[in-house]
Amino acid sequence: ALRNGTVIDHIPSEKLFQVITLLGLENVPNQVTFGYNLDSKKLGKKAIIKVSDKYLSQDEVNKIAVLAPNAKINIIKEYDVAEKMQLQLPDEYIGLLKCKNPKCITNHQPVPTKFSTAYENSELKLRCHYCEKNTSSDNLKIITEN
Repeated sequence: ALRNGTVIDHIPSEKLFQVITLLGLENVPNQVTFGYNLDSKKLGKKAIIKVSDKYLSQDEVNKIAVLAPNAKINIIKEYDVAEKMQLQLPDEYIGLLKCKNPKCITNHQPVPTKFSTAYENSELKLRCHYCEKNTSSDNLKIITEN
């Protein structure tokens, strides 16, 4: 049980480590617990992350939405769910995602990527501002700082 902190539940198993990297959880001093390939009636298999004494900003929650739009985020205080945060896709993502187009200027010049978000046939599509290529959520690559 988590006394205080954040629980991110219903993450697709294949996205778990991307979410961990996206949030920089490998570098936090807090206790981090995760479950991988857990049985789920909704997803078949799911992942869960529990972070002690850390509360996510709305910006961090929005970033999770691009990888796991159906994830559930619960804020825990004194072992009880104090708040449930809603995932929302912002209108655009800047400097977070890599463009899949090898000819895009963002892959050759020091230009921050910029994507607008939209849904096409109920599937998330991200459109590159520079080369105008669409990327589906299955092909997203997160830019990680080294």
